[in-house]
Amino acid sequence: MLEQIRENKLRKLKNFVEAGINPYPSKAPAKENLKDALQKREGEKVSVAGRIMLFRVMGNIAFIHLQDESGRGQIVLNKKEVESFETDKGVEIDYKFWIKNLDLGDFIAVQGEKFVTKKGEPSVLAKKIVLLSKSLLPLPDKHKALQDEDEKLRKRYLDLALNPEQQELFRRRAKFWEAMRNFMKEKGFLEVETPYLEITTGGAEARPFKTFHNDFDLTVFLRISIGELWQKRLMAAGFEKTFEIGRAFRNEGSSPNHLQEFTNMEFYWAYKNYEQGMELVQELYRAVAQTVYGRTKFKTRGLEFDLADEWRKIDYVEEIERQTGLNVLQASCEELKKKLRELGVKYEKDNKERLTDSLWKYCRQKIAGPAFLVNHPVFIAPLAKRKEDNPQETEKFQVILAGAEVGNGYSELNDPLDQRERFERQNKLLRQGDQEAMMPDWDFVEMLEYGMPPTFGFGVGERLFAFLEDKSLREITLFPLVKPKREE
Repeated sequence: MLEQIRENKLRKLKNFVEAGINPYPSKAPAKENLKDALQKREGEKVSVAGRIMLFRVMGNIAFIHLQDESGRGQIVLNKKEVESFETDKGVEIDYKFWIKNLDLGDFIAVQGEKFVTKKGEPSVLAKKIVLLSKSLLPLPDKHKALQDEDEKLRKRYLDLALNPEQQELFRRRAKFWEAMRNFMKEKGFLEVETPYLEITTGGAEARPFKTFHNDFDLTVFLRISIGELWQKRLMAAGFEKTFEIGRAFRNEGSSPNHLQEFTNMEFYWAYKNYEQGMELVQELYRAVAQTVYGRTKFKTRGLEFDLADEWRKIDYVEEIERQTGLNVLQASCEELKKKLRELGVKYEKDNKERLTDSLWKYCRQKIAGPAFLVNHPVFIAPLAKRKEDNPQETEKFQVILAGAEVGNGYSELNDPLDQRERFERQNKLLRQGDQEAMMPDWDFVEMLEYGMPPTFGFGVGERLFAFLEDKSLREITLFPLVKPKREE
């Protein structure tokens, strides 16, 4: 069936070529948005262009629904009004030629005038038609096709063409990042760019993507954070407020809340600590929500939260103990594994860092937020400063919304001796096979020995946007990676 449709379209394509009409011209007539054109006064000249989404012929009149970025609008083709002309090859191009050879999916330009039908529908009365691109495959039926999620992502261009609400989602996404960028700039932060290719992937605990630099004969990695260790070098250099929005890459599993490639924002603020950072982060989240959605109340994953509410503080160790009866500071690895098995929680690594993290992820699921998770143990926060009143814990917080972590900040560790000791611990985990442990960056430790001021750092990503939309990360990513179809 599909092949028959394509053959029919190819015949029509041939008709255009033989008539002397280029079916794929490089230039289109000047156009205005359909939405604007249909708001003009009746009789005013208009020039529009877009894709044919509906084509209905009724004798000497045909009705086309044309779609461009602004929406859909009706084009009326009247046999008496459409321009007729003879091409260089002696073929008469008239109303009959157009209705015989145009198809759903074709891109056309239409010049004419604003017109209102007898039923009162604002339309464009076509005077001149220009073919801009001839389609050779049929558009799928909006209600029957592209139901498979992988197919929708593989053919995102069709999903977006058939579902204008999907286009609006990605306009909101652009507005989300624009709002975040504007907020940071208004607060006096300088936007910077840091390397995507690194010799060591600092700034997070994650398995990296590895590649090879031919010119340097060197193995390098795609970054897993948005320049954390680089931005802290800028603090040592004398900058006091920096931020970056960019892509990060983590060679890990996929889930509704995790992708291997994603956009994050990180900022660093000299002479501030995590308590002052909390205040700015609350202001940031509320401002972005108001700018993009005009509200602060949301429902995500079945949990409701209001960013305008007071953000309570949840103690990491106390919350796990409250829910499970286990104190993670005192518990052994065997006790942690036993508790995870009791709760039916799967775990892969058997070191204390990963086991504790798995237990926390179980505990966070029913916390609606907004909340700050605080007092993380030192052994799961290798870059955060220790608390002066309790050296087992760190000056770190994570934003909790709808049962997940949606933001991470801390007073940055600037003690070079402490940092060296923690990197050595991470390096030991790497040698033991923990591929998510943090690679030590000894050049960074050297920088700390020259001195870095007290600094607060924070990172937030597109997971926040996904939660505000109540969608998965794949759904809010224009072109997420999809496995290619196997050849039959």
